[in-house]
Amino acid sequence: MVRDDVTTFVDRDLRGARFIRSTLAGAVMRGVDVRGLDIDAPWLTDGALLVNGVDVVPLVEAELNRRFPGRELRHAEDPAGLRTAWATLERAWAAEVDRVRSMPDGAADVSVDGEWSFAQTLRHLAFATDAWLGKAILRLPQPFHPLGQRHAEYEADGFDMSIFAAGQPSLDEVLELRAGRQAMVRDFLTGVTPELLAEPRPTAWSPEHEAPVLHCLHVIFDEEWEHLRFARRDLDAQE
Repeated sequence: MVRDDVTTFVDRDLRGARFIRSTLAGAVMRGVDVRGLDIDAPWLTDGALLVNGVDVVPLVEAELNRRFPGRELRHAEDPAGLRTAWATLERAWAAEVDRVRSMPDGAADVSVDGEWSFAQTLRHLAFATDAWLGKAILRLPQPFHPLGQRHAEYEADGFDMSIFAAGQPSLDEVLELRAGRQAMVRDFLTGVTPELLAEPRPTAWSPEHEAPVLHCLHVIFDEEWEHLRFARRDLDAQE
């Protein structure tokens, strides 16, 4: 029996459909043809994903950790572990920067399938660092760099967009920004203590809610690894 309050698709052809920033949480699919289905779900670890009765989340996580050595360290909980995890991230990103520099001019600004370019991805990571380290943890009065790349929906949320520069910066400008923000995280981790990691902070986008400093750092780490995956995927497509 199908409940009246549930949207139901029966004998529908959704081939080629795209769902962007949509939720399918709790969706049930029965007798479906999913050949070639491409799912990108950064929050996969927040619950189970059953395929023919098998929870595939642990399998996906294990494979991503195999493809991205060091990813398994992203939720380290002590200062030494966090420093090791960040150093691993910096090395992984350095390899992709070297790769882009070896590609034809303009490769860093190519958008694949409507996604952010490599340069835009680096700018977004600077924005994420500004939000979760500069704003949430350090509580700087104006933490955002003008070249940061933010999501368009922030404008609808009343975010002050006037602080951001228009136009497309050069790759060298983006890399300078990126290096500065990487150093900002590295310097913070150099002096972080277990006591500081446990201190509460208003979260970046919901200041009425508090979370430990450690949680804010984990958000940065998750952003770094997810966007490294996206960047590598799109550079593979270019090549």
